[in-house]
Amino acid sequence: MDSALPFTIQSASWRDVHELNKLERACFAQDAWPLIDLLGVLSFPGVIRLKAEMNGKMIGFIGGETRDRQQTGWIITLGVLPEYRRQGVAQELLRKCEAQLASARVIRLCVRVSNEGAIRLYKHMGYIQVEIWPQYYRGGEDALVLEKQIL
Repeated sequence: MDSALPFTIQSASWRDVHELNKLERACFAQDAWPLIDLLGVLSFPGVIRLKAEMNGKMIGFIGGETRDRQQTGWIITLGVLPEYRRQGVAQELLRKCEAQLASARVIRLCVRVSNEGAIRLYKHMGYIQVEIWPQYYRGGEDALVLEKQIL
């Protein structure tokens, strides 16, 4: 971790479920995962779970997994509290998660078509659009499926 960054990135565990629940609600509103799904992402084997912390508070979270037969990694969630956005938190979480998905040849993720800030970040990090999943999100909004080739 770069000591110049005002936050740290570390592994998350089931003990972080309440902070993650607050972060999900603040970041995703209608798309926030139910508590049982949050417990799953924090405890299932094989799931990468990293949190960004500042002054002992969770300010960001990323979850990822590898689907070995497909040799595809998936970023299953990435959120940063609104007041900490555009400070490099999501970029650092994504970078660390990608490094842990090193066995994958491709990393994919889904994002709402209206989430321009996230789409800019992903494109900056080397992701390109490969699909659109119609009416994927609550409320009927489409998802862009973005992909990054890992060399």
